[in-house]
Amino acid sequence: MTGRNLGWILGVLAVSVFGLAVSRSAPSRGRDSDYEMARLMVDVLQEVRQRYVRELKPEEQRQLVEAMINGGLERLDPHSSYINPQDYKQFSRASKGSFGGVGISLGVDLQKGSRLTVLSPIVGTPAYNAGILAGDIISKINGKSTENLGISEAIDMIQGEPGTEVVLTVVHEGEKKPVDYTLKRDIIRVQSVIGDSRLPDGNPDFMLDKERKIAYVRISSFAETTVGELKAALAAIQAAGARALVIDLRYNPGGLLSAAVEISDMFLDDGVIVSTRGRNQQDQVYSAHRDGTMFLPAKQFPIALLVNRYSASASEILSAALQDHGRAIVVGERSFGKGSVQNVIPMESQASALKLTTASYWRPSGKNIHRFPDSKETDEWGVKPSEGMEVKLEDKERVDYQRWRSDRDVVREAGKPHSPVLPDFKDRVLGKALEAVRAAMPAN
Repeated sequence: MTGRNLGWILGVLAVSVFGLAVSRSAPSRGRDSDYEMARLMVDVLQEVRQRYVRELKPEEQRQLVEAMINGGLERLDPHSSYINPQDYKQFSRASKGSFGGVGISLGVDLQKGSRLTVLSPIVGTPAYNAGILAGDIISKINGKSTENLGISEAIDMIQGEPGTEVVLTVVHEGEKKPVDYTLKRDIIRVQSVIGDSRLPDGNPDFMLDKERKIAYVRISSFAETTVGELKAALAAIQAAGARALVIDLRYNPGGLLSAAVEISDMFLDDGVIVSTRGRNQQDQVYSAHRDGTMFLPAKQFPIALLVNRYSASASEILSAALQDHGRAIVVGERSFGKGSVQNVIPMESQASALKLTTASYWRPSGKNIHRFPDSKETDEWGVKPSEGMEVKLEDKERVDYQRWRSDRDVVREAGKPHSPVLPDFKDRVLGKALEAVRAAMPAN
């Protein structure tokens, strides 16, 4: 192996796999241990290059190193990963509110045997319109099993050029028979703030109960565009004379911490929003400010937040902050329990990145949000519904809701006849929230 190759591999392994830096101030024993671990990986690569049954092409050697990195990181937790140059471009676009693909947020559900799971389809995308649902297990991608497939590799297989097709084999929650979906990839432009229905011009209708002036907004993700979208929606809601608000965070997988903090600050005029704690960094506290706070005084404008088992990360920051400060009631199910912070660390002169879990979120009350692999139902994690506001759902009702909701969200040609899916379905979670805010609204 050339010195150049050895140095490159040592750099990748020492930084990306182990996150270790050999400093002059470190104890000699620690330096030796770091070197021994890196040396082991280099020796393995050397043996593969020299003795494998066939010679590996340079791109195959690169793929091998990336697989070794991600294999190690995924042993740490499901949310840490190495983002290669190709995926890093997509990752950057996704955080800005647009990306290429079919429109699903993926994760690993530890309670389902660490299977590749749809956390949420994105409204208006090929996957959403085809009927793929949150909680679906993706068992195959283009006929290849996803068992033992890393999230990064799965995303790479699903994404592609707009206009090309990908076949996803999924198993719906509560069912056993797999279903194949042939999806045409598209550029995904995410509208993250949505109403319950649409106006004739296709724009969201945010006034759910026009007689009682109860507004409704659904936040599907926390992207760079979400704060601006929500500010515009809330300004329209205020102008329409709204007297109460329902914020729907069901099936919202999360997103940017900054967006969650800014949105929480719209409804709180004082106090802690969220704090982060890390092993090698100072605790950081994010607080609310009175400037820009909307819908004051709070007692005159009740708010309800809807969450379920797939409301995660930034969704949990917002719901926990408003619940702990008594600004809103939380209705539905216990949330997902993703209270970990991933930092995106540029690598290779910013061509790629390491997404590494570096800290954890904590509620204003000081309680834990994160659900660890060995967490029990009796442990403190996630966001629980407010007292008397839990709505227990069976698998069938949960799937029926998503099908009903998906059908209402599809943008159709004006004047084209449509037979609603499940026309008799009742959203019990939303119904309970409406009852609660109506009871809390002051008399005219």
